[in-house]
Amino acid sequence: MTFSIDSEPRDRGVTVISVAGELDLATAPELADLTNRLLAGGQARLVYDLSGVTFCDSTGLTVFVRAKNRVDALGGRLSLAAPSPIVHRVLEVSGLLEALDTQPTLAQACAAAAG
Repeated sequence: MTFSIDSEPRDRGVTVISVAGELDLATAPELADLTNRLLAGGQARLVYDLSGVTFCDSTGLTVFVRAKNRVDALGGRLSLAAPSPIVHRVLEVSGLLEALDTQPTLAQACAAAAG
C-alpha cells in the first residue's frame, strides 16, 4: 500500500488529517510538514484519522508528540482517531495512549478536538 495523507477542514475549526499506509522513517517527514503548515496557518484543532495506517514506528509517534506540544502551546486540541489494532498497540506500549487523546471513531475525535 502506498502512503497518503490529506487534510480536510471540518466544523468548529477542526481539521482532519487522514493518513493511510505505513507511517515510518520514510513517510513521517511528509506528515510533519503538513502538520507544520496547518499549525503555521493557525489551525490548532487537529484530528489524525489513523484508520488507514497499517504500521507506525517511533518516527510516526514523534510527529504526534511534537504536534501535541505545539497544539497545546497554541491553546488548541489534538486527537487521534480510530487507530488500527496494530497502531493502538504501538501507542499503548509506548505509553502514548494515555498521553494523547485517542478516540475509537473519527466522529468522537472530532468532537473531542472541537472542545
